[in-house]
Amino acid sequence: MLALQIVESVPRYVLAKAIGRFRPEVYWNGWGLLQLRDVPEPPLPTAEWVRIGTRLSGICGSDLGVITLHASPTTSPLVSFPFTLGHELVGTIRELGAAVEGFHVGQRVVVNPLLGCVARGFRDLCSECARGLPNRCLRFREGTVAPGIMIGFCRDTGGGWSPGFVAHRSQLVPVPEHLTDEEAVLAEPFGVALHAAFQNRPADGSTVLVLGAGIIGLLTVVALRAIGCRARILVTARYPFQAEAASRLGADVVLRGRSGPALYRELARLTGARVYRARFGRWLVQAGVDQVFDCVGSSRSVQDALAVTRAGGRVVMVGLAGDPHGVDWTPVWLREVEIRGSMAYADAVLDGIRASSIHHAVRLMAERRVELGWLVTHRFALTDYRAALATVTAKGNSGVIKAVFAFPS
Repeated sequence: MLALQIVESVPRYVLAKAIGRFRPEVYWNGWGLLQLRDVPEPPLPTAEWVRIGTRLSGICGSDLGVITLHASPTTSPLVSFPFTLGHELVGTIRELGAAVEGFHVGQRVVVNPLLGCVARGFRDLCSECARGLPNRCLRFREGTVAPGIMIGFCRDTGGGWSPGFVAHRSQLVPVPEHLTDEEAVLAEPFGVALHAAFQNRPADGSTVLVLGAGIIGLLTVVALRAIGCRARILVTARYPFQAEAASRLGADVVLRGRSGPALYRELARLTGARVYRARFGRWLVQAGVDQVFDCVGSSRSVQDALAVTRAGGRVVMVGLAGDPHGVDWTPVWLREVEIRGSMAYADAVLDGIRASSIHHAVRLMAERRVELGWLVTHRFALTDYRAALATVTAKGNSGVIKAVFAFPS
């Protein structure tokens, strides 16, 4: 079967990295690490696994970070090459392992891609998995499958950027019949946003800033509203279509195309903060917002998040900030700003139900408490991957919110 894989290749890595500035012809036209090639279907690792035919698989910012070498190499010990990308997954069960019960061939499922202790065959869970935090699993390199934090970064499982992959029975979430594939494929990114919201619920009456109106930023707004948060939510949006989506999803104020001093001045107007120019070019914001969800993870967004958070406030890193450069960390000690990370999804309680945030994402959509299918704006065949990747890296021209690879049923 055809699959889009990341192939470990030191010469290719060195060449692509040496070119420096982003050039599509390098990253996905043969010189980078991404290759479209024919690969065998992965076998079921144990009798507890199932084979799934991909219906839709999302194109995630973390995938792009790997392809374009913007992701930090710090996590490289937690992947295994070559791996097929694709961790935002909805598909149909094609084969059941002998030990799998409660599911049937032909059933449509969403997959929680995390490869924690249970998926890796351990009965004695590590301390993090035992607490319902498989996103912090201590055994991502051990067990019955090769190293990998999740499906889409593990050579033994395959991934959604191919017609099929394998998943452990514990990773499966049934998809109700009335949910569309477009809604179901958003369960994973919505689960990411819900986890960030569960772990960092703002106080009612507080002011929250969401930096970035890409899919994670937009779904963070949805997640905050879905868990009952009544804070005032401000969102920065680069493009008009993002601003419109943010307003539709529950943002109180949308700040168009603002960062740096322009953002600081606008937030001062909205919050009563004071902005001062430092002697050598930096800016100091006194007071500011109570909490920031940085859903970008760039050097600029990290700087802005720290700059505009009030004394004793919190910055939540939802975007994958790998190695931000030129960030002034003065606000952290000067105003005792707290920084917290948010990684994937974990167990949480909502409506008296304890489950993974991906389960909650499916339930919230199934109960029609949120309507998200319209956020999938572009569909591509796998063989059109060059056009797909060009589309998602040129949002201003394409108007893309979420793009997916689609496969025949």
